[in-house]
Amino acid sequence: MNTTTASLIATTDWSPLVLSLQVAAVATLLALVVGVALGWVFARKQFVGSGVLEAVFMLPLVLPPTVIGYAILVAAGRRSPLGAWLREHFDYTIIFSWHGAVVASAVVALPLVLKSASAAFSNVDRSLEAAASTLRQSPFSVFLRVTLPLAWPGILAGTLLAFARAMGEFGASLMVAGSIPKQTQTLSMAIYDAVQAGHDDLALLLVVVTSVLSIAVLVVSNRFFSLR
Repeated sequence: MNTTTASLIATTDWSPLVLSLQVAAVATLLALVVGVALGWVFARKQFVGSGVLEAVFMLPLVLPPTVIGYAILVAAGRRSPLGAWLREHFDYTIIFSWHGAVVASAVVALPLVLKSASAAFSNVDRSLEAAASTLRQSPFSVFLRVTLPLAWPGILAGTLLAFARAMGEFGASLMVAGSIPKQTQTLSMAIYDAVQAGHDDLALLLVVVTSVLSIAVLVVSNRFFSLR
């Protein structure tokens, strides 16, 4: 490592990295809870319109991030019924706050957890669940003790992919949370701002950091996929 690189690392503001990890962790937790629940429903319950409903939840995979950001603004922005109610009763808004980045990241990460969870639940041997049911286990107990442990490797692999996706979210988060230094500026936004300002060395450093983190997450995720 040369002197210039060492100096750049020492003088770089690493708050975007910390915020990116914070946002990705909370967003992934939200996506995990909702994704596991929806994955189980779509894997085990057949009802009219289930395919269409699942496709709706998978839309963030294919829609432009700006569309997702706009949808969040319409649903929870200051002029929306929900946003106005939150502002009136709690003096709270997700707009231009790191919570907005969490919501945007959770929405785009949800399909990865949902699809992995649905596939994992579908691959669980139903005869094992039936055997557990004969031992006076409640359906919830069977889910916790049999279904979830058997499906967990696939769910965890999808969750790690969701974390990587949440950490790299840019478009929707920019529309909802903006890029405010030390408040809502994540790694992806810091890279964009550095390029716009002509700070190529800083942009390259942040790209390397982001790439290393993403590769590490993908390697671990592939490990869990191999255990399915």
